[in-house]
Amino acid sequence: MTSAAPGAAVGAGSLELGEILLRETRLSPEQLEAARVRQAESQERLADVLVEEGFLNADEVLHALGQQLGLPVVASIDSDAVDEGLLVRVPIGFAKQHRLLPLGWASEGVLQVAVGDPLDVAPLDDLHLLFDGAEIELVLAREPVILNAINLAYDRGVTSTDQLATEASDDLDALATEISHEPQDLLESTDDAPIIRLVNSLLQRAVKERASDIHIEPFEHEIRVRFRIDDVLYEPMKPLPRSLQPAIASRIKIMGNLDIAEKRLPQDGRIRLKIAGRDYDVRLSTVPVAHGERLVLRLLPDTQELLDLEKIGFNPTQLGALDRIIKRPNGIFLVTGPTGSGKTTTLHACLAKINGPDKNIITIEDPVEITQEGVGQIEVNPKIQLSFATGLRAILRQDPNVVLVGEIRDKETADIAIQASLTGHLVLSTLHTNDAASALTRLVDMGVEPFLVGSSLVAVLAQRLVRVLCRQCREAYETTDEELREIGVKPPGRPVTLYRGTGCAACSHTGYRGRIGIFELMVIDDEIRQLLSQNVDSKTIKATATRKGMGTLRADGARKVLAGTTSVAEVVRATEEEGAVAQV
Repeated sequence: MTSAAPGAAVGAGSLELGEILLRETRLSPEQLEAARVRQAESQERLADVLVEEGFLNADEVLHALGQQLGLPVVASIDSDAVDEGLLVRVPIGFAKQHRLLPLGWASEGVLQVAVGDPLDVAPLDDLHLLFDGAEIELVLAREPVILNAINLAYDRGVTSTDQLATEASDDLDALATEISHEPQDLLESTDDAPIIRLVNSLLQRAVKERASDIHIEPFEHEIRVRFRIDDVLYEPMKPLPRSLQPAIASRIKIMGNLDIAEKRLPQDGRIRLKIAGRDYDVRLSTVPVAHGERLVLRLLPDTQELLDLEKIGFNPTQLGALDRIIKRPNGIFLVTGPTGSGKTTTLHACLAKINGPDKNIITIEDPVEITQEGVGQIEVNPKIQLSFATGLRAILRQDPNVVLVGEIRDKETADIAIQASLTGHLVLSTLHTNDAASALTRLVDMGVEPFLVGSSLVAVLAQRLVRVLCRQCREAYETTDEELREIGVKPPGRPVTLYRGTGCAACSHTGYRGRIGIFELMVIDDEIRQLLSQNVDSKTIKATATRKGMGTLRADGARKVLAGTTSVAEVVRATEEEGAVAQV
């Protein structure tokens, strides 16, 4: 490896970056000139322009620099091996801004640093001074690799939650005095650092363990903290001292801009956070209970990763039917299921598929959980009488092509949605029912005329979320006929191989990692409309739809079990018994 002071380390090559790349890569002079023209206009780095234009990839640029400058190139960085003593001296903001990470002491007086751009000498000079004139030995790595290692290394250096709880408990007297007399100063008081660090540690730990919700529950002698991971609650840590409850509640309520003096009424708020380089929108709910205030925080990452219908779990047949439904010019498409079954994600994935400059898409939601570029999104606000119904009326005056209504809760909203669909708008919404057929009878029960339901509704999708078997620890086994019957599969009279999770470190010893949807898509046709006009029950409608080819929730779950995606126990937990519907 090459050891040198910062200036020497990167000044070993006298050629400019463009000349280096012409010599060491497949880059042509014409491509370099085109990239320089764009660089002059955009003020971007030349390397970034070359990659964005497709002339070179990031690895080619990095390896060319390493070869020319005599520096090693690494594909990955072991964050656990990073010297924690160095992290204390280098602020995480500085490390992220300049895409560098001190790894450790290569030898006495020689600091090894991973960098993405060895030609950016200014931050290396700063490190040279920060570490008392130490020489800097460079290792090259791609910027995403360095950023990921920075997040993991600095996160590892955070004090443990249990230790922070002990520190906060030791400092309780000062905290209690501060809270009782001047609660508004809680955020600013230096005495409160342990509480602030404790709450931050809870949030960081929840993100690391992929939790969707944090439950903070006070009891008579302790505070229980639970994480919801893949729709199942776990207790990831020992209970906290009961005496910390007022301080924890006040800190979190301040973060959510809530009234910390009000402890008798439920409150709702939102917190914007950046954790490990990722933006999160945290929904906060507080309710008064016997021993204090119960807090629930829902972590919603700002990401477009989930807005892909195929990744959500739809099979090709369902995708084809959905594509035809969401490209219709009018009608109502409903998604049904209990709270937390992924209805909003599915609807936004549908919007993402049709979103474009040729469509005016407006939504009204409670609250806005997923944001999309090019979509106008309105949040329900009861304090100013902005309900689904009033918001929907206003939306229809905005000349929309597609309207998303977060939930149809009453007859007024249902009537307006139906009128919108009958006047040339595609309306997407949700409804709380157990299956697709029940959505039709639910609208009739609200007071909507059956003929209006039949003429406006084009399809209903019922869905549930089931946990996905951990790929690292799942094991194959030969199932029994009884297990197959549980998920509605007729035993074939021969051994059938299924999978189950055994538990490992990657899945926190649960056997599952992540979730996927199972679906029941009912397209409304003339026969179902005729049944609806006769006021038949939902079971009759479902039987007719099934006879005409509709796959039920359990049938879709059975297919995912046979494919090794999930387990029999998960499908049984999430669906109702429907009888034998499939054969291996």
